[in-house]
Amino acid sequence: MKLILKVLILCAFFGGLGGASSALASDAPPQQGKSATATVALNKDAVCTKCHDESETKPILAIYQTKHGVKADSRTPSCQSCHGDSDKHLHGDPKQKGRASPDILFGTKRATSGSYAPTEVKVQNAACLTCHDEDLNRTHWDGGQHQVNDVACASCHEIHNAHDKVRERKTQTQVCFACHKEQRADTHKISTHPIDANKVICSDCHNPHGSAGPKLLKKNTVNETCFTCHAEKRGPFLFEHQPVNEDCTNCHTPHGSNITPLLKDRPPFLCDECHDGPHNSRQPYGTGAAGIQGGLLPVAAPNNNAVGRSCMNCHVMVHGTNSPAGAFLHR
Repeated sequence: MKLILKVLILCAFFGGLGGASSALASDAPPQQGKSATATVALNKDAVCTKCHDESETKPILAIYQTKHGVKADSRTPSCQSCHGDSDKHLHGDPKQKGRASPDILFGTKRATSGSYAPTEVKVQNAACLTCHDEDLNRTHWDGGQHQVNDVACASCHEIHNAHDKVRERKTQTQVCFACHKEQRADTHKISTHPIDANKVICSDCHNPHGSAGPKLLKKNTVNETCFTCHAEKRGPFLFEHQPVNEDCTNCHTPHGSNITPLLKDRPPFLCDECHDGPHNSRQPYGTGAAGIQGGLLPVAAPNNNAVGRSCMNCHVMVHGTNSPAGAFLHR
């Protein structure tokens, strides 16, 4: 009997706890799930998507395949977040013939949306930077070359496309070369970085959203950017070559050249830009007549310093060396 009584007391005790927990659960406010958040967001977008549907020439609804279309995330913008409330576009404007343009229309003069002219670039970019202003990659946007030259975000990015070309390695260079045609031509020269093979792309070296360095480089200097890959040229060396320490582009052109390896000119002419005058004063520099061969043609007597690999025949380590021989003579 005592055992049965103890069991009944324990059952009553735990039953009371269960009832209390049930009461607490019933008093708690219901939480809004992700599905409810998505439903509210989609209903808000429906004001636009009831007309701008899959029949559009541009893939408008493909935005739901991008980060801008993840409606279960409360941070995801709606159509109105970017394009404005656009009341006149929705309900008409008695002062205007036909349907009015949305408050903010993205695009450029080269690629407008429908028959409407795109909104001013500053207004377009301000709409994007409302959300994309805290990323460190855009710290130097104001004052950068693209911002100063009124390049719109929509000039490079395709927000409604599931595959934004400028964000994918295979297609990024196509977007950049649409404006930078000189660099496109350089990539087809004999000596170049493997840009066409997509092993090196523009954003590996440049930050299009602004930079503290020159030419929108990701690092503060040209050399720092080059040393990201070419670490063996960094040094420090016992015997250093001053032009190398100053700027790699003193000798190299990074996008492509007809002289390997990416040189701006052929040695010894490249070297002569700084090291002028004969290397050995006992020999004539260049070519000259040293006699008559067969009584008809002059015999060329070129200086050894001006033929073949010229300076590089001896000065192999032009980027610097720790060899006791010094003067970049180490082989």
